[in-house]
Amino acid sequence: MNIVESFRPRIASWLNRPGRRALVALAIVAFALMATPQATRAQAYPSQPITLIVPWPPGGGSDIAMRLVADAASKRMGVPVVVVNRPGAGGTIGLKEMASSKPDGYTIGMVATGAVFAQYNNANANALADFEPIAFFGEDAFVLSVNTKTSIKTVADYIAQAKANPGKLRNGNDQPGGSSHVAASMLERRLGLKLNKVPYAGYAPTVQALLSGEIDSVTVPPPDIAQHHKSGAVRAIGIAGTERSFMVPDVPTFREQGVDFVAGSWRYIAGPKGIPADRLAVLETRFLEVLRDKEFIEKARSAGFVVQPAGRTDTAKRLVAEDDAMYPVFLEAGLVRARQR
Repeated sequence: MNIVESFRPRIASWLNRPGRRALVALAIVAFALMATPQATRAQAYPSQPITLIVPWPPGGGSDIAMRLVADAASKRMGVPVVVVNRPGAGGTIGLKEMASSKPDGYTIGMVATGAVFAQYNNANANALADFEPIAFFGEDAFVLSVNTKTSIKTVADYIAQAKANPGKLRNGNDQPGGSSHVAASMLERRLGLKLNKVPYAGYAPTVQALLSGEIDSVTVPPPDIAQHHKSGAVRAIGIAGTERSFMVPDVPTFREQGVDFVAGSWRYIAGPKGIPADRLAVLETRFLEVLRDKEFIEKARSAGFVVQPAGRTDTAKRLVAEDDAMYPVFLEAGLVRARQR
């Protein structure tokens, strides 16, 4: 007889005494009640801070927009949503960090228009398919603005000077693959111009270069240039949108000036592929709650942003349409160097 068998009669005798079985049952229930909250906490999402990677420097439009979103989302998520700036290589460095992070819903990021171009032009860039759309933020039409020391006052003046002096006008924009670099490239192609495209690591340093006279023009969204235009420090001459911007209402569109040119920068929130469906659903729901909130929309508008919220499905459809529209332009211009469709 082994030791377990020798104790079996004693255990049975103990359990048969009055009240002992009830005591054991209570002990099991108590253990279960203590264990359940711990299990629930282990499964809850989110239960720790969420990192929101912005692949541009502090101070620019994308940084400001995402900090507004992060602040509002922190209150709805119940955990801090922390913006981390990872600038460089036209947004490629930050996006690669986000796309290669653990797909647990705790690292997400902001993707902008330039990512469409980067996937075809930069071998180190991620394809759009590497990102999981969460929510669409909105779009800004680019504003062509010039240094006040130039004699340029209209889009026609700009075109005339650029054509008379090919490669002389210094336009500040993102590094190759960035949104404003794409806009400048499309402007060249559409109008038959040759610019000296000078790269900077984000909109903030680009605008500073215009203010100092280091460059002659910039192609950046309204929030980044509006205050300088209003103060007279720079001269905004054309909006590349279908209508004027409320940020600079005195500036006519390209179309109003007889030039059919539309180009903008959009932003959306995404994560790496592989985030569990239930966590994606939480992220989408919470961010859409933020982007549809009237108070947030007014706050964003005050900062110069037009919020156009859309969920994961609609964002994915839009990205396909944007990709389809832009790829032929890149291909014809000889800008498809890293991968083809």
